[in-house]
Amino acid sequence: QWYQRRVRVSIFNKTIAEYDDELKKDTVVQNHLKALYDNLLEKNLVRIIEPYSRVQIAHVAETINLPYDIVEKKLSQIILDKKFSGILDQGSGVLIVYDGSESDQTYTYALDTITHMGKVVDVLFKKAQKLS
Repeated sequence: QWYQRRVRVSIFNKTIAEYDDELKKDTVVQNHLKALYDNLLEKNLVRIIEPYSRVQIAHVAETINLPYDIVEKKLSQIILDKKFSGILDQGSGVLIVYDGSESDQTYTYALDTITHMGKVVDVLFKKAQKLS
């Protein structure tokens, strides 16, 4: 099962290369294929790095059978998009994975409080208008 997922990226790349001339003619198809490739690569990379707390980027690239620079760029994009929590130590070529920590709810609670206070002020204002 895991091997089949890994092969899918390779097969996808080979198929795109094989039918490159036909696919370059249609920009809509190109855009969809790029989105599909990005999504497929992202999901496969996340599956590979999930069990690790530290993993060599070269190992990830070898596992997914892609060049180091492509894997490194995609991993940094995944981290920046906050789809995965970690940092890339480019000096040592290591991805350091953080546990998915629960986000601080203070901001959400503060927004809810402000929203409710706004409703209270609106109701009080309407009642004050009726009294005058």
